[in-house]
Amino acid sequence: MNTRLKTSLSTELPAHEREAEYFEYSKAANPISANLITRIPYHSFPASLYNSGETRLVPLDLSESLGCEGPATGPGLCANFIRLNAGDSLKLEPNATSQVLYVIAGSGGLVQGLHAFEWAKGCFMALPGLDAVVLTATEDSRLYYVHDEPLLRFLGVTPTVDRFAPTLYPAEVANAKLREAAEDPRAQDRSRISILLANRNFPQTRTVTHVLWAMYGILPAGSIQKPHRHQSIALDFIIDCPDGCYSLVGTELAADGQIHNPVRVDWSPGLAFVTPPGYWHAHFNESDREAFLIPVQDAGLQTHLRSLDIRFS
Repeated sequence: MNTRLKTSLSTELPAHEREAEYFEYSKAANPISANLITRIPYHSFPASLYNSGETRLVPLDLSESLGCEGPATGPGLCANFIRLNAGDSLKLEPNATSQVLYVIAGSGGLVQGLHAFEWAKGCFMALPGLDAVVLTATEDSRLYYVHDEPLLRFLGVTPTVDRFAPTLYPAEVANAKLREAAEDPRAQDRSRISILLANRNFPQTRTVTHVLWAMYGILPAGSIQKPHRHQSIALDFIIDCPDGCYSLVGTELAADGQIHNPVRVDWSPGLAFVTPPGYWHAHFNESDREAFLIPVQDAGLQTHLRSLDIRFS
């Protein structure tokens, strides 16, 4: 009788029940610990990936390690390098709601739908996703580029409305705002010297888009940014740095408030690296010159969900 019941359940279930599964709680409550889903790996991507050669998009793809469809640098974000030679154009059309670009070097123009503007070294651009983007270079150019297509791919959705307009953050304005923050008499008492790029459409999260968060920061000569952590992934880009700059990353703090058994990531100009969510990380500059960095995170979304949980040691 029991055997017959089992066979009946396995072969005669109605279509609307065939995908249902049931797990005892302890076997499904923490899929990461059970190795059902992978942890986000440490990884660095050197400037040699885009410093020379033909015009191309270089996805920083960790999808094989993540066990998801790619390209993806994290579960919800994809970071990329762009090499765009003088006179060339490149079309960007991810299935995304949010895109952020930083111009590492060069100059050119952008067209997205009815919007068009010029860009140059040091500019930031925040773009929605409904319309394709066409970048054209007037000189050899390199850009850092992050979008949220992996998130939409996981959700099985496409955007139906743009939440903001294409927005340019000119280099001279961003640099002046950062220098203003650095010269504030209280700057040395703060956890970091930086500015956050924001958009007036998102007054609650104060982020560059409703999904993405972007910081433009200085690591002063001879300084340490003490350990902190957050539940958003950080896709860090090093704009410029001297020798002697690095990050320490780890899962736990020791009794003295320092990171226990950390992994060291040595910085170099043009490097991108992944800081996994929930990991403690601290930044060090043991040189006599400033360093500059841009972390891009999915902290707009995490802040909206009230799950960012940023903490400092």
